[in-house]
Amino acid sequence: MKPPISQISTDSRDPQTHAIIGAAMEVHRELGPGFLEAVYQEALALEFAARGIPFQREAETPIYFKGQRLSPRYRADLLCYEDIVVELKAQSALTRHDEAQVINYLRATRLERSLLFNFGRPSLEFKRLILSKSV
Repeated sequence: MKPPISQISTDSRDPQTHAIIGAAMEVHRELGPGFLEAVYQEALALEFAARGIPFQREAETPIYFKGQRLSPRYRADLLCYEDIVVELKAQSALTRHDEAQVINYLRATRLERSLLFNFGRPSLEFKRLILSKSV
């Protein structure tokens, strides 16, 4: 049975995701929409470093299938605090496909927290997705 997915829009008990969201808002405020994802990824890396947020760019994370580690690895746009997947988009709107993609990353990597950002709109769009293993 697949673990349930919780989608949380705000959670004051998670200072790590709040710090990441704040950095993304600053990047969007400075650059606005219209750039490729790679531009936002580099700018976000600079902002994370300036704010002391630990991160890895293009972090390779193992993928599991039925308890077995697979040879291919998932490459997260950014991995913060060693366990928060940060997926970046620069498009007209986030879709259910984008959310499903991130949920699959969480299931396959056994990580629990993720942030999906879309820099392609006039206001930063984001979703916080949590894979709950405790049910």
